[in-house]
Amino acid sequence: MSRTNFDLLNSSGLNMQAVFNLCELSEDIRTQLGASADRDRQLILIGHGGKQMWEAVRTSSFSDSAEPIDSFSVETVRRWFAEALAGCSFEIIYPASQRRAPLQKLGELAGWHHASPFKVGINARWGSWFAYRVVAVADSALEPTQKTANPSPCHSCLQKPCITACPANALSGDDTSLKPCLSYRLTENSRCRDRCLSRISCPVAAEHAYSMQQLNYHYARSMQSIEAHLLK
Repeated sequence: MSRTNFDLLNSSGLNMQAVFNLCELSEDIRTQLGASADRDRQLILIGHGGKQMWEAVRTSSFSDSAEPIDSFSVETVRRWFAEALAGCSFEIIYPASQRRAPLQKLGELAGWHHASPFKVGINARWGSWFAYRVVAVADSALEPTQKTANPSPCHSCLQKPCITACPANALSGDDTSLKPCLSYRLTENSRCRDRCLSRISCPVAAEHAYSMQQLNYHYARSMQSIEAHLLK
């Protein structure tokens, strides 16, 4: 097994990386990925935490593309493979293909992901201010990542401001579906059309919170998806 230089990814804001041996992942995960442990040795999960990636995207040549974050992430990872793992064969499964990637499950295996009341993954280092950007399978021989063994920060949060901050009271009852949240976001005077007030109120790793520009971008995109599926 070899250690790999992740400097290019880190400097681009893709500062979360986890390496798994495919043969050690469950058959269910390998099936979802459409990956073969005979052909590909490893899975590499890449994400971003904090604000750095957004700034890198804004100043990149992809800033005006239809999918600026996906385009930036994929191209950066391709460049990283070419420079850090020259000659290694690889395939990007997410977001560049139609195959399903169990992102949250992989995040749990990496120790990145804990469930939160506001339905966004959370961890002690980044709070909820992280996301999965690329999943690749490769014929690589990297040193596998040790799982981060931090408990969910929600367990020690006594105030639970995210619950009381929700204007739709979507987190205070027994309904674990997203229906109350989505219904409120679709109302004419919704305060959550381009942000999530519950997420913003979370005190965990608040110093890494996205800028309002980034929040508005992500939540505007999610509103487009909600309107396309629920209002058609």
